[in-house]
Amino acid sequence: MVEAWYMDESKEDQRAPHRLQPNRAVSLEQLRSLGVIYRKLDADNYETDPCLKEIRKAENYSWMDIIIIHKDKLPNYEEKIKTFYEEHLHLDDEIRYILSGSGYFDVRDKDDKWIRIFMEKGDMITLPAGIYHRFTLDENNYVKAMRLFVGEPVWTAYNRPADDFPARKQYLKFLAEEAH
Repeated sequence: MVEAWYMDESKEDQRAPHRLQPNRAVSLEQLRSLGVIYRKLDADNYETDPCLKEIRKAENYSWMDIIIIHKDKLPNYEEKIKTFYEEHLHLDDEIRYILSGSGYFDVRDKDDKWIRIFMEKGDMITLPAGIYHRFTLDENNYVKAMRLFVGEPVWTAYNRPADDFPARKQYLKFLAEEAH
């Protein structure tokens, strides 16, 4: 089961858990109300997993690759880590499936507070287009993840502020509807 919590305001190492004291846990239901979808899959058998195959078919995830984020495996590692941790949004959903290792996705809630989502082997997350978010490794400094897209991949991240994009406006409309 995925674990998520509200973050503290500390500027210390981004790879630390940054839990509020006392901890304020965030439920799957709360994440769903933000449009964040979580699934648990069998990462040991991702190449033949019928559940993953069905998700890809149902969601039309036609494109896939695998990325390893580690200083020895990712070109321009330091630059990429900084880029991933800049608050941004995408014009398409972001789908990530952790095959090994671990890290954190941070998302903004409806009140603009950071929620940290701990992701580890077997966790799949879908972040909706238009949600402000960022990613960082945890203290293990390693993750191997599958990236999925509908159609051709678009890697463009729009750093905050990016409120004029239709995807952001649509996301804010979704949040307003969820609140009622």
